[in-house]
Amino acid sequence: MALHSIENDQIKVTVADAGAELVSVIDKDSGLERMWNADPAIWNRHAPILFPFVGKVAGGEYRAGDRTYPMKTQHGFARDRDFELVEKTDRSITHRLTADAASKEIYPYDFVLTVTHELGSDRLLKIIWKVENAGSEPMFYSIGGHPGFNVPAEPGRGERADYYLEFPGKEKAEYLLLNTKTGLAVTDQVYSLPLEEGFAPIRKDMFDLDALVFEDGQIDCVRIADPDKKPFVSLYCEGFPYVGIWSKPEGPFVCLEPWLGRTDDDGFTGSIEEKTGEQELAGGQSRTISYSLEFHKQQ
Repeated sequence: MALHSIENDQIKVTVADAGAELVSVIDKDSGLERMWNADPAIWNRHAPILFPFVGKVAGGEYRAGDRTYPMKTQHGFARDRDFELVEKTDRSITHRLTADAASKEIYPYDFVLTVTHELGSDRLLKIIWKVENAGSEPMFYSIGGHPGFNVPAEPGRGERADYYLEFPGKEKAEYLLLNTKTGLAVTDQVYSLPLEEGFAPIRKDMFDLDALVFEDGQIDCVRIADPDKKPFVSLYCEGFPYVGIWSKPEGPFVCLEPWLGRTDDDGFTGSIEEKTGEQELAGGQSRTISYSLEFHKQQ
């Protein structure tokens, strides 16, 4: 697996050609690895890119035009493809994935997906997606990030349940849950996450029913905070209508996930353009969107 690294005085970032996946962020002050290690016994990913679907497709297939296409895996297929490295500078790494005969068997559109990981100031990493429709007909897609962070950063720094989620400036945060049998969104009940001055403890049972799905663009920043409620990792995701927060019940990590689109509603039977949160690009058009991660200094 080919790897590429960039660094500044604060962090060293490594990205793989496989899936254009962010696989490592080393805090140069402390020497700590901030990204989840992809332990296959728990969860074998670091920060997969979810494209052209976020979550599961109802029934493992979907309709586009007059055809039905299989999509047996959740989160599309980009995370399992090798991307082409198209540019590397001192501060950025850019990869590209283009539609081919194999992708068109399961996703009929002439897409081009360009992914850039770019160092910002100090401890900030910006992830930029450019989605292009190289065809002439409208293209429908979803895209999302799924970065997982070591929580705690290392043994001896508390347990995951000693940490907090922080929603800066929020008095409440409402979310959906998934049907654990289907992986699809249950929309007839909305839950409220109790917040105290914007903080909610990461309870041991928080992820027993899979991800917490926050809708309606209610979150443009969410943090993991340490046991002293100091910032640990921040996700900045203005413009994203959905944010997922997830871990394995037994996993010493937490994922903060900005999404354009989400898993199908439980019981959904419509075509691709009717999917909740589905994005549309006209022929020959493109869209660029980004989110940022800040890896706060640890004492």
